[in-house]
Amino acid sequence: MITKDSIESTHAFLHQKYRVYEFSNSETQRDDIEYAISSYVEIMNQELYAQLAKGRKEFLLDHLTFARDMQEAIAELEKQM
Repeated sequence: MITKDSIESTHAFLHQKYRVYEFSNSETQRDDIEYAISSYVEIMNQELYAQLAKGRKEFLLDHLTFARDMQEAIAELEKQM
């Protein structure tokens, strides 16, 4: 079950992390944010993750698509709020 609370808390976490990631020039800081998001994915509402991922197993977990995945997830969560 996807609750309003899970949508809001996921949005807040991703949005906050992405704002730092977006403007960071530090590869170490960006790597730390990617690690934090991957850890969050493990504990977040799995129905919500599946909905956001749309069948993509590496959604929010792949370095090459991370920024695009974050933007997509945040936009989708904003539609649901």
